[in-house]
Amino acid sequence: MEVEIKLRLPDAAAHGRLSTFLAPRLLRTDAQRNVFFDAPARPLAAATAALRVRLYGPDDRAPSRAVLALKRRPRIHAGVSRVEEVEEPLDPALALACLDDPARLAAVDSPIVRLVSDEYGVGGDGAPFVCLGGFRNTRGVYELGEGEGQGLVLELDETHFDFGTNYELECETAEPDQAKEVLERLLTVAGVPYEYSRSNKFACFMAGKLLP
Repeated sequence: MEVEIKLRLPDAAAHGRLSTFLAPRLLRTDAQRNVFFDAPARPLAAATAALRVRLYGPDDRAPSRAVLALKRRPRIHAGVSRVEEVEEPLDPALALACLDDPARLAAVDSPIVRLVSDEYGVGGDGAPFVCLGGFRNTRGVYELGEGEGQGLVLELDETHFDFGTNYELECETAEPDQAKEVLERLLTVAGVPYEYSRSNKFACFMAGKLLP
């Protein structure tokens, strides 16, 4: 179970203000391309499941790494997101091949692919994989220091959909109540407005519009 704090920022100005405030704590910045797969009848989406390939790096044809993930049964309340998640590394060249020919994903030797086949019937001749498309995300990764939530790793996202841009602060944690308090205090000190996220990025992508 992945547990995250998700706080939505209203606009690019708020994102920029928080990025500047957090700059001394920056660990790295990741360029991500997120692409989703299902069958033509969308059985995964109907079961609130998302099969995602994430590619890292600024060059679409030469990603530095790739990760295959299955996320299921998402719940989000008061800015705390809970979702069942399994993920595994994927060879970047193989990931690119699956983007070019989604049906190839069925032949990948992967526990996730087998799970999707066994539980959802996706990947065979009757329900071949298709690519749904996806979105790009630029993620700043920060680590808080002593006196401000030491050890918490924050992820500041700027997510580009075909229909708009979303800004969000996330933090994966085993102690969501304490972490949310730390993040809310930090945003208040930084003078950055926010609200609790009520939907995830995949939901926005599937809806074709920015959701609260």
